[in-house]
Amino acid sequence: MPFDHNDHYHRLLLRELPPHGRTALDIGCGTGRFARRLADRGYEVDALDPSAEVIAEAEAAGGGPRYRQADVTALDLPEGHYDVISCLASLHHVPFDTLTRLRAALAPGGTLLVLGCYAGMTPWDVVASPANAVARVAVYATERLRGTYAPPLKPPVKEPDMRLPQIRAEAPRVLPGSRVRQLLFWRYLLTYRRPIGT
Repeated sequence: MPFDHNDHYHRLLLRELPPHGRTALDIGCGTGRFARRLADRGYEVDALDPSAEVIAEAEAAGGGPRYRQADVTALDLPEGHYDVISCLASLHHVPFDTLTRLRAALAPGGTLLVLGCYAGMTPWDVVASPANAVARVAVYATERLRGTYAPPLKPPVKEPDMRLPQIRAEAPRVLPGSRVRQLLFWRYLLTYRRPIGT
């Protein structure tokens, strides 16, 4: 079975969910794949994306989340409401300081999960690049053979402008106590748990 990047990252994020969580906000939800996985786990999910096209596709897939076309930087998020806030490959579309607003929307004990993209190349990326190319070709070939290949939607894409060292330096300022872990293929995982009593 070819390596599925999205499934791998989703499983990684799902392992970070807090116990007994009930409410979730998925920012930059795209076609809703991760939002549906949260809903499958019993979360009441608000899923946001600025693209009307991908929100329409997400709504057509159904699965439980409440989808909304919206820009998170222009919303008044409810204070201390969400047990989980996820942001997959979308933080680089907004100012990094948006994380302070997301922190405020977390319930005490809630978890913020950012699967982010960074700019530039690290030694780890040099090693991973050939594996990435092989995996993408294998997934594409398998989907074509099965007749399940569908060209993905092309919502507006912005290239990341922060390098990994910048992200590692800024994260503790914006989210004291957060952790940043480098992943394959120009990705990082930022996790933050809002302390109880704050």
